[in-house]
Amino acid sequence: QVQLEESGGGLVQSGGSLRLSCAGSGNIFRRNAMAAWYRQAPGKQRELVAVISSGGSINYADSVKGRFTISRDNAKNTVYLQMNSLKPEDTAVYYCNAKVFVPIDMDYWGKGTLVTVSS
Repeated sequence: QVQLEESGGGLVQSGGSLRLSCAGSGNIFRRNAMAAWYRQAPGKQRELVAVISSGGSINYADSVKGRFTISRDNAKNTVYLQMNSLKPEDTAVYYCNAKVFVPIDMDYWGKGTLVTVSS
C-alpha cells in the first residue's frame, strides 16, 4: 500500500544545486523505514547514492561524498537529497527507496525523477 513519489529533478548547469524530495504514503518514514537514494545513469547499472537508517546512520557513495546530503523529516514523511556542486556525471534518474522490517521485510521504490547536469 506504500507509494513513494520523487520530485525536484530537472536541468541544472554544472556546479549548480538541486534538492530532491521523496514523499511517502502509508506513513512509511514516520514508521522509521530505512531510506535511500539510488540513481541510474544512461547505459549504467543502478547504484546506491546515499542511505539513512531509522537511527540516523548515513552512508554515501564515494562519488558524491562531500557534495550530497541525505536527510529525513519523519514528521513530514519525507526524505531529501540535497545535491551541490553537480557534475555532468551526476546525470541520471534518481530513485527513492524505502525498506521496512516490521511487520515483514518490504522494499518500496519510487518511479524516479530525472536529473540532467549540463557541462
